Amino acid sequence: MHKNIPIFIPHLGCPHQCVFCNQRSISGCAEFDESGVDAEIRAALATLPAGAESEIAFFGGSFTGIDRGLMLRLLDTAQKYVDEGRVGAIRLSTRPDYIDEEILSILSRYAVKTVELGLQSMDDRVLAASGRGHTAEEARRACRLVVSHGFSLVGQMMVGLPESSEETERKTAEEIVSMGASAARIYPTVVFYDTPLCEMARRGDYRPLTDTEAAKRSAEVLSILEAGGVPCIRIGLCATENLASPEAVYAGPNHPALGEAVWNEYYYTRIRKAVTEAGLTGREIALSVPHGEVSKVIGQRRCNAERLQRETGTRIKKVYDSLPHGEVRAQAWK
Repeated sequence: MHKNIPIFIPHLGCPHQCVFCNQRSISGCAEFDESGVDAEIRAALATLPAGAESEIAFFGGSFTGIDRGLMLRLLDTAQKYVDEGRVGAIRLSTRPDYIDEEILSILSRYAVKTVELGLQSMDDRVLAASGRGHTAEEARRACRLVVSHGFSLVGQMMVGLPESSEETERKTAEEIVSMGASAARIYPTVVFYDTPLCEMARRGDYRPLTDTEAAKRSAEVLSILEAGGVPCIRIGLCATENLASPEAVYAGPNHPALGEAVWNEYYYTRIRKAVTEAGLTGREIALSVPHGEVSKVIGQRRCNAERLQRETGTRIKKVYDSLPHGEVRAQAWK
């Protein structure tokens, strides 16, 4: 079991107000109390089962852009738990334009294993419309630096940003793969109250994605990441009580089972392909699917099985879970 111990630092270190961002809503934390970090880590460790692998993860703001003294104190606090053998490593999230040789040299003196970069998009038009304040080339440079210094790179991308399209999102996923990321996160754009994006949506200048659209577009980029050997470690924002609250979210894909819906869509395309290639359309079939992933393949409440029968007349009679991750095979049911 691997577990992150998240320490949220909302808005700290962020030089820009991205149109979609209200970190206080996302993290549920309006203020940051440095004095409580040590107790927060100890409390989290007390809940972990014996032998669990864990990392202290600084999320929320742009960690490498915060006050240098505060950054070093937080790293010192986290390092203490690594030195004691209670935590395996440190991870952090930050902006691409707050990565350089000096920063990475500092991080290398600590047990920082993973650097997550909020890339969001690799299209300059989308970045400008979203108020990111950096270019795609700056993001590429940051990715190259992180990888060349021996850190694991996690590329965070968003689906449904202003001016984005399925094409720009596919391009972003392709670049995350090509730049050597070890993992990725996909965040369909949620419209929070008290953000410029909320005002854009209210004026009609931006149309939020529906849950169905978000699942389809996220599944497309998920396919690119998976094909490139980059596992997706998160789809959608964490399902906290604050995020589910109508006081926090104005519109957009914030369904608590969105991640599962994306995996359902991902596997449905593979079922259709397997059935077509085997020449079994309209027949009764048996499916072989990845071990432990039957629910993802068949879908919530058998939605993929029912969709396959509705759209093609093909009926799934039996499912065997014996294949590697991502593979689906079809054969005639006898």
